[in-house]
Amino acid sequence: MTTKNEKLSASIQELFDAGSHFGHPSRRWNPKMTEYIHSKRNGSHIINLSKTQEKLIEAVNFIETIISNGGNCLFVGTKKHAQSIIRENADRSNSMYINQRWLGGLMTNFKTIEKRLERLVELEDSFAKGIVISQTKRESQKLDAERGRLNKFFSGIKEMNELPSVLYVVDIHRENIAVAEAKKLNIPVVAMVDTNSDPNEVEYPIPSNDDGLRSIQLITNIITDAIISGQELYKKKQEDQLAEEAELERLEAEARNKAQEEASKRQSKKKPEAEPKAKAEPKAEAEPKA
Repeated sequence: MTTKNEKLSASIQELFDAGSHFGHPSRRWNPKMTEYIHSKRNGSHIINLSKTQEKLIEAVNFIETIISNGGNCLFVGTKKHAQSIIRENADRSNSMYINQRWLGGLMTNFKTIEKRLERLVELEDSFAKGIVISQTKRESQKLDAERGRLNKFFSGIKEMNELPSVLYVVDIHRENIAVAEAKKLNIPVVAMVDTNSDPNEVEYPIPSNDDGLRSIQLITNIITDAIISGQELYKKKQEDQLAEEAELERLEAEARNKAQEEASKRQSKKKPEAEPKAKAEPKAEAEPKA
């Protein structure tokens, strides 16, 4: 059973004020979202915010645990009004992000993508060092255009050298390719799931309005706070481990010194005693002269 993490959650009122309860028109609903729907109003479904809060707490606890064990998160949200929120929160938590088009194979064909990331880093380094100045104007413009294209899609993951431990996704209906790749690679997904989506597609669905700016902002902020909390816990674990190792080394050094001292004492007690001097033999008496 998941323990409630009230600190890293939102109240029903906060979710309501952010408009997280507004679902899609009922004609566009996914029947698998039934358990998360409260009612229907003016032709649209209303999400049960008690369920939203419950699932948000589960997601927060999970993602905090993953990060506290040294994991990392990839933020994914490419719809226009989610792009800046995704980038800002990923930057705030030193995480990776994709806020432009998800390129198919980004995770399932990572070895190929990795080469493009290396190329981007190479170009950025060349421009930073002024190496491209030695090129002709046309060549320089061509390289700058290449850098721009790569940055458009990969700026949020250019330092990514391994697959993420978890994905945070805004709108799994739109980001279905990312979700499918994560499923294929057994990478868990935490996601905002609206009434038009299948919550069974991800491990930690958060039933919520994934189109409203304030709703996206609120829930993404909370997920980011959980990531930062997990990072702090991981740092504390590392510090405690280093302190424990240092203490162990100190105790081992003390034990070695003590053993050496005791060995020296035993050695000094075993020094051989001086041999007693041999007694002088009595001189033979001279025979009397005849």
